[in-house]
Amino acid sequence: MSSIFSKIIAGEIPCYKIAEEEAYFAFLDIAPNAPGHTLCVPKKEVDKIMDLDKETYMGLMAFSRKVGKAIESAIPCKRVGMSVIGLEVPHVHVHLIPLNSMGEATFQNKANVTAEEFEQIAEAIRAELK
Repeated sequence: MSSIFSKIIAGEIPCYKIAEEEAYFAFLDIAPNAPGHTLCVPKKEVDKIMDLDKETYMGLMAFSRKVGKAIESAIPCKRVGMSVIGLEVPHVHVHLIPLNSMGEATFQNKANVTAEEFEQIAEAIRAELK
């Protein structure tokens, strides 16, 4: 069965897309810790990050770095945090979270972001990738 992320990649579920490459996809988290919280995923559906082959793992990290640099330029923050947990969706994903405090990294508090704000944030990050 396809994961929710595979359905997003296939266009079956809408998302606020940030970037796409041949093997990777990035989109805004719809329950963000902070505005700009982005998920980077390999298009290949693999449950655990340590089960990725070395090439896909290294490619995902390089893709995440590129997206993270764009987030850092587009979203006012002290730094962009990276987290890989993988318990909620059985599809490898890297969280890139604009951070101004440790509380934004805990996944316990969620930011309230409107659809209009999601669109503006996505556009600002995409602009930095160009």
